[in-house]
Amino acid sequence: MKIDLHCHSYYSDGVLSPSEVVLLAKKEGCDVFALTDHDTTDGLIEAQQQADKSGLSLVHGVEISAMWSNMTVHILGLGVDINNEILQMGLKQHQEFRQLRAEKMARGLGGAGVFGALEKTQAIAKKSMITRTHFAQMLVQEGVCKDMKSVFKRFLTGKKPGGVGGKWAEYDEVISWIHAAGGKAVLAHPLRYRMTNTKVKRLLNHLSGAGLDGVEVVTGSSSSDEITLVSQWAKEFGLSASVGSDYHGWSGQRVRIGHLQDMPSANETVWRDW
Repeated sequence: MKIDLHCHSYYSDGVLSPSEVVLLAKKEGCDVFALTDHDTTDGLIEAQQQADKSGLSLVHGVEISAMWSNMTVHILGLGVDINNEILQMGLKQHQEFRQLRAEKMARGLGGAGVFGALEKTQAIAKKSMITRTHFAQMLVQEGVCKDMKSVFKRFLTGKKPGGVGGKWAEYDEVISWIHAAGGKAVLAHPLRYRMTNTKVKRLLNHLSGAGLDGVEVVTGSSSSDEITLVSQWAKEFGLSASVGSDYHGWSGQRVRIGHLQDMPSANETVWRDW
């Protein structure tokens, strides 16, 4: 089976509509697919309608930002009930923070000579949610930076003009929202947090103690060595293994839906009980 449990639509920072993402997943040969937009489940009704037409098994998902040790990490909720009140109240809290953050980022960029940043960025975002990626796309489009990487380096992190610290819910609270909605909580892309391996293991230890169900062992950018390493960590902390491309559809992104390396056979998978 071809499985991809981490993808985005334009309801967060992806390029395509939920329907288009589902059609692409079907075209790429996926059997099971999850739409996991940042801090929102709003695209899932449209995605489900298209999945039903296309004969694709859609897992209802969401990618939620969370705080751990004053750092932001991302926890996927897979197989969630999108009508669950506890989950939706938590997501609403994050959506409100995202709006405040966008306004602060725009003010910071204005101080650096990038005027009308919020309006220009809103014109790029197809829905109401504005993410750092949308600001980055705007700065590239305006010719302020040559690519997304240089935008984050110069403008959108730390004490840079558009840098605004995260104020997300703590990791244990986020995990509790996912479980309240009947979902599995999975740490996304564990090797992408600019942490040493020792620190990642401490992260996994804390999150597994709070009820984390799984970890992404295979991502769209994983090397064979990285897959082996995270596979070992999954077994060490009693976590199920998951796979996800983290497809967004950005120009120049080499990641493709469903085109992932094989899962090590020794791991129990997050989808086993489904």
